[in-house]
Amino acid sequence: MLDKNLFKLLGGNKKYIFITVFLQVLGLFANVGITASLCWAIKLLVENAEIVNFVYPAIAAVVCILVRYTCSRLVGDVKDLLGRKVKKDLKERVYEKIVTLGVKSTDGMNMAGLTQVSMEGVEQLDLYFSSYIPQFFFSMLAPIILFLITVFVDWRSSLVLLACVPLIPVSIVAVSKWAKKIFAKYWNKYISMGDKFLDSTQGLKELKIFRADARQHKKMNESAEEFRKITMKVLVMQLASTTIMDLVAYGGAGAGIALAICGTAYWGLSPIAALFVTLVAVEFFLPLRAFGSAFHVAMNGASAGKKILSLLEMPEPKWGSEKVENKDLCLKNVTFSYDGKRDVLKNVSMTFPAKGMTAIVGESGCGKSTVVNLVIGAHRAQEGEVTVGGKPLATLNREDYYGHLAVVSYNTYIFNASVKENFRLAKKNVTDEEIYAALEKVNLREFIEENGGLDKVITEDAANLSGGQKQRLALAINLVSDKDIFVFDEATSNIDVESEAIIMQNIRALANEKSVIVISHRLANVVPADTVYYMEDGEVKECGTHDGLMSERKGYERLYAAQKQLEEGYAL
Repeated sequence: MLDKNLFKLLGGNKKYIFITVFLQVLGLFANVGITASLCWAIKLLVENAEIVNFVYPAIAAVVCILVRYTCSRLVGDVKDLLGRKVKKDLKERVYEKIVTLGVKSTDGMNMAGLTQVSMEGVEQLDLYFSSYIPQFFFSMLAPIILFLITVFVDWRSSLVLLACVPLIPVSIVAVSKWAKKIFAKYWNKYISMGDKFLDSTQGLKELKIFRADARQHKKMNESAEEFRKITMKVLVMQLASTTIMDLVAYGGAGAGIALAICGTAYWGLSPIAALFVTLVAVEFFLPLRAFGSAFHVAMNGASAGKKILSLLEMPEPKWGSEKVENKDLCLKNVTFSYDGKRDVLKNVSMTFPAKGMTAIVGESGCGKSTVVNLVIGAHRAQEGEVTVGGKPLATLNREDYYGHLAVVSYNTYIFNASVKENFRLAKKNVTDEEIYAALEKVNLREFIEENGGLDKVITEDAANLSGGQKQRLALAINLVSDKDIFVFDEATSNIDVESEAIIMQNIRALANEKSVIVISHRLANVVPADTVYYMEDGEVKECGTHDGLMSERKGYERLYAAQKQLEEGYAL
């Protein structure tokens, strides 16, 4: 019932759990004190005691009521504090984990799932920590404390009450096996429905063009219906388990009360003592009854917590503390596999000098993008190594290395913010003059000036820019960052000819001073490269300049000739 792995997520916030439990126990003693004061007053009333004697139980009752009230308020405040701290810490840890993973994708976690886990999942886990765990410890302590108090009043009733208490946890355990499966399905269906909704909204244009919106609408309805059914199963399970717990709780309390009455009738138990046991009997079961209610919420939080744990436990690329001193990049006899079965790269060696343009080309699936992932630190080679200035990449400080690295790809993200704010991500203290100079280089200055200037807000997914403008803006942002190593991963893919020419012109200019690595499916773009690596099936098959490789009349020459013939055919 208590997941140790999830409990570890509390970190330094565990103290609030124990403070909450302590206050709940103190409140329990206050409740018993109120009951005892009431029984005391009734005893005095039966004995026709003087009115002055009623002052003592009244004072005791008032003190206990004040303690109970204070404890209740403090329990609420501490739970609220615990919830806020847990949410804050978890959100920070999730964010830091995503940042630490960096350019490595969160395997098996799509955008909708990642958003739901990092936001709503944390909210659900908050209830697990602030309500379920404190109640778990308190519900275990309360019956034992009450037994130690009532055993001196009537040991028979106390034993019966204590013996009935475990029936509630037994019923919870019995239900939990069913509940875990249902809540796991519930959370998966919830994420699945979120995925379909996100896909449908993002691809709405395509759905309309292909007249597939009705079909997609049907799929959404089916997903919603599946979610409705699993939600109803959750509600049925909650209702059934609540009914079982009520029967156990009130049945056990009734048994204890009946035994107390019998004690008065047959075993010489005083009526006042029997009244005390009767009033306290329900207290044996209320903590566990409240725990059972929190259990259903906790199961949902625990299901979300498992997904958060899976994210936090994802293996991270290892980094060291060395500083980058020399910008020469090398791959030395690198072999890499994503699944440990099929090698995507096989004994690959490449050199990327501190100045100059190096190109990696080949047909789709040859391993070009995998080389990029290794260079930017997203993955680590199983054999061989990637070095920077002779130092293995894994020994470098991640922040320092990224301080020298810029990556421009076909899907470089432009944030939903102003043009100036996007530039400030690359360089915090960038000036307007530097921004306009970079925009001038990519032929975007006039467009920006005529459309709101540097305060122009880029909409989500850069929807208010053309594909070419988006790529050129991404390049301009990277230009102001003044990095030493530039990686262009299909940066001219799916854009207009004018934008492609502008980007390639800037790439060639950068290569005079910086290390430029170009991955391109269009071989015409790599003609000026100082070195071209031609890959097939995860291996470097050819290496040299464009002219040198063309003269060899091998794979590179065949691919270049085929592309040129195809382009000339389109031109006709």
